[in-house]
Amino acid sequence: MEKYLVKKIKPFDPSKAKTVEDVLVGLQTCSFQGRNLGQALEVLTSMITDKCFRVLTLAGAMVPAGMEEIICQLIERKIVHAIVSTGANIIHSIINTLEPKDKQVHYIGSPSVDDRDLNKYQIDRVYDTYLREPDYWKSEDLILDKLVKDFGKDKPIMMTASEFFAWMSKYLSGRSFVKVAADHGVSVFNPAFSDSELGLDAARFRKFSGVKLVIDDVGDIDKYAELLMKYRKFGTIILGGGVPRNWTQQIFPYLENIAERKGLKEVQTFTGFDYSVRFHTAVAEDGGLSGCTLSEGVSWGKYQHDAKYASVWVDSTIAFPIVVTALFQRLDRLGIKS
Repeated sequence: MEKYLVKKIKPFDPSKAKTVEDVLVGLQTCSFQGRNLGQALEVLTSMITDKCFRVLTLAGAMVPAGMEEIICQLIERKIVHAIVSTGANIIHSIINTLEPKDKQVHYIGSPSVDDRDLNKYQIDRVYDTYLREPDYWKSEDLILDKLVKDFGKDKPIMMTASEFFAWMSKYLSGRSFVKVAADHGVSVFNPAFSDSELGLDAARFRKFSGVKLVIDDVGDIDKYAELLMKYRKFGTIILGGGVPRNWTQQIFPYLENIAERKGLKEVQTFTGFDYSVRFHTAVAEDGGLSGCTLSEGVSWGKYQHDAKYASVWVDSTIAFPIVVTALFQRLDRLGIKS
């Protein structure tokens, strides 16, 4: 019995919390998702002090939700070395740079609205956020104009998604995380390019403009592997699930397969991520990838047997800014460089 009754719950004391870091440290002796949130800070700190390769995965609508500046600062502080994102977050980031005033095309809206009325006025809704459909057209015009300028028409333009975003960043301004990433040598990967406005743009270009943009999805797998293999420890920061999460994690089964088929001894040392922090609202019981536990990933060779991780069942727009703010406060207080 004694092995279970080791440490008592210590109620959270708000009077002792002077910083966001203090709040998360205080929650570590509480229960449920509060404790998990506090543990996320500790795992992130370990990721940084262990000098590992850190990948941020972005599912959902993080840019429309106002999370882009956090992503930019994570890049600038060298906390993330690669980003794997949905195409939606990327195109929303590009659209923001085309707004001449405050570089923001998203508006505070409401989920309680007549969507038929929004459709009539060409306003798109992301839960409680609005944006104008014509803003997508501006980004399409920009991309088409620059593709024609740099590559011409009527011949295939073959690039991986990460190469496309690095090229596109030359024509972006402001606080687009795509541009900030390119400026700091951080690759942005998008494994499902066609599942976004970007894919629709490429399809329209082929039909009507003579611009034959071909995105090589498979080519980025080896580019990602080459980045990862420069390190000996690895970590993930996962927002949501979906394709960005799985594409990021599957690299270790891929490397294992190469080792088995080719006998490459240097690849055999790469046997899974050592750390992970995950914010999500999916469940494991339906068998979907988005909800599967990090422990389940161990069975696939995606994570080390002794990996350190924190999984927080929470809306990312709540946990992400809180934990990152606490992390910045801790790093600055301790003088830790990432």
